Amino acid sequence: MVKMKVKVVGIDQNSMMPVVVITDAEEKGFIPILIGPAEAQAISIQMEGMKPPRPITHDLLKTMLDTLNTKVDRVVISDLKDETYFAKIYVKSRDGEMEVDARPSDAIALALRSDSPIYISEEVAAKALIANKPIDDDEMEAFRKFLEGLTPDDFERNLKG
Repeated sequence: MVKMKVKVVGIDQNSMMPVVVITDAEEKGFIPILIGPAEAQAISIQMEGMKPPRPITHDLLKTMLDTLNTKVDRVVISDLKDETYFAKIYVKSRDGEMEVDARPSDAIALALRSDSPIYISEEVAAKALIANKPIDDDEMEAFRKFLEGLTPDDFERNLKG
């Protein structure tokens, strides 16, 4: 398994749908996962440390688990089929460990609230992990030189053309 962390929640520019981007600890690879608007909000609220005036669904679930003396041990994005991700939430109680099927967005929202680690399976890593391409120093230097020579008139000309 590969340990992951939530990097950002945003909008996918192709589909205009909310997306959560998870990355490995060294940020050498990432996975964008399309999610629903409510789940995007739930993840964002927790990442930003906001406290809604009333508990939202994931807060309620966390409170229920706490009340039942059950703890989220880890979340695993376990499979990818037909461009759909599948996840499992592993919870521990005095009766042992249980595995619960979940959407990745809900699992991530709950993991953030319970300070639980997020993993992807080796199979998901092999299928979906996108490597962050290091920026070549020569490429970066050429870009810097290009930017140095730009003027506001250059932008205006490109907008009209």
